[in-house]
Amino acid sequence: MELKTKFQYTYFIHPYVIDEAKYEKYILKLLKNPKCSYKIFEKEKDYDIYNFFLPHVRKFMFPTFELRDERLKRFNEMKPEKQCKILALNDVSHFTYELEEDISGKVETEEGINFKVEGIDIITFNTGICFFTMKTHLENTNNFSDLLDFNYSFKSINSEFRTLKNYEKIKLTTDAFDNIEDISELIKEITSEYKTKYDKDNDIANQDFYTFSYVCLESNHWNEKASFDDIENEFLKFANVLPKDYKSDFNKENLNHNLHIIEKLKYVKTTVTNTSSNMICSGMDTYNYSKLPYDYENQFFYTYLLQLYKVTFLRRLSIEFKEYSRIIKLREKFIKFTRQIWNKEITLDDTGSLYYKTLNKALDLTDVYEEIQNKYEVIYKDLNIEKNNNYYGIIVILLIYSMIFNTINILFLMYLLG
Repeated sequence: MELKTKFQYTYFIHPYVIDEAKYEKYILKLLKNPKCSYKIFEKEKDYDIYNFFLPHVRKFMFPTFELRDERLKRFNEMKPEKQCKILALNDVSHFTYELEEDISGKVETEEGINFKVEGIDIITFNTGICFFTMKTHLENTNNFSDLLDFNYSFKSINSEFRTLKNYEKIKLTTDAFDNIEDISELIKEITSEYKTKYDKDNDIANQDFYTFSYVCLESNHWNEKASFDDIENEFLKFANVLPKDYKSDFNKENLNHNLHIIEKLKYVKTTVTNTSSNMICSGMDTYNYSKLPYDYENQFFYTYLLQLYKVTFLRRLSIEFKEYSRIIKLREKFIKFTRQIWNKEITLDDTGSLYYKTLNKALDLTDVYEEIQNKYEVIYKDLNIEKNNNYYGIIVILLIYSMIFNTINILFLMYLLG
C-alpha cells in the first residue's frame, strides 16, 4: 500500500565561507539588496525560540531579542552603512530573501512533482561562515514516494556534477526560476562574491545541500494495529535521503554507526546522519501535525544550524592551521570559540538536549575538535623547537665570534710582548 503523508516540508541548507576581513562589506551588500530584509526576533512573536534556548545561546544566535522599542526604532531609521557597522559586531545576523507570492515549481517526471518555495533565509556569522537555507513544500501530492524522490534530487541541484547523475534528468520550472540553473545562479549571486580561498579550494562545506525534513504520515500507516516494522524500509530511505527505487538491503551494522535515531515519543522518530536531520511521525496524535512541525522547524532547526556552524568552523580552522605565520591569531579564534559555544548545554528541554548531543555524535564534532587541539600542540611544539634552534644558532655564532676576537687579542698581546 502506497504510503500517504498528512503534512511535510523540507529545508535545504548550503554552508559557505566568506573572507572575514570583508564580512562588513558582505553585510552591507545584503542590506542594500532590495530583496533582502534584516530579520528581527521578538520575545512575544518568537517566544518558543526564546524560551527553548539558554541565555548564552540567545545572546549568540539571536541578538535582536534585546533590540526593542526605542533602540529598534533608531536602528530601523539608520542608513545601511551605519546598520552594517552594528551588525558586524553581532555574532550572528539573519536575513530573509523576499520571494514573490505563491511561487510554485514543478519537477518534471512522468507523473510530475509540484512544490512550493516557502522561504529563503541567509544566516551570517561574523567569523565569515554563512548559511543559505531554502524551505520547500510539496503540493498536489501526498505520496511519500514523491517526497523521497524530491529530497534526493533537490539536495544536489547546487553540485557541479549534477548533470552526470541519472536522477538529475529531473528538470525544475517555477514562476521565479526557469530551471535548476536559475536556482544555482541565485545561490552563486548571494554566496560567491566574498568567498575565501579556503572555501573555493578546499571543500570546507558539502556541495550537496544538508537536508532538514519533516513528514507526518496518515495515521492508518502507523498506529496500535499497524506496526512500524511494515514501513521501516521506507523510513530508512527517508532517514538517509534516498530515492523510492533504492533497492539495496540496509546493512544494520553500518546503519547503527552512521544513523542516529531518537525515539522519545511513541509515534515520532528523529533521525540524524552526517548530512541530514529528518523527523517522521504518525497522525495518530494531533500534536504531531499541529505543534510538533512548528517546534521542529524553529527550536530543532536552529539547534541543527548551530551544530553545522561548529563543524564548518572547525574544518576551516583545521585547513588554516597549515599557515604557521597565523598560528597566534588562529589560537585566539580557537580559544574564543571554545569559551563561547563549545560543548555547553544550549537548552533545558530534555528532547532538545538529546537532539543536540546526538548531532555531536553524528557530525563527529568531538573528534574534529580534538584533532584541532592535537594539530595546534604539534605546530606549537615545532615552532618552539624552531625558535630554540634559532636561539641556539645565534648563541653559537656569538661564541665563535667571541673566540675569534679573543684569539686575535691574545696573538696581538703576544706580538707586543715579543
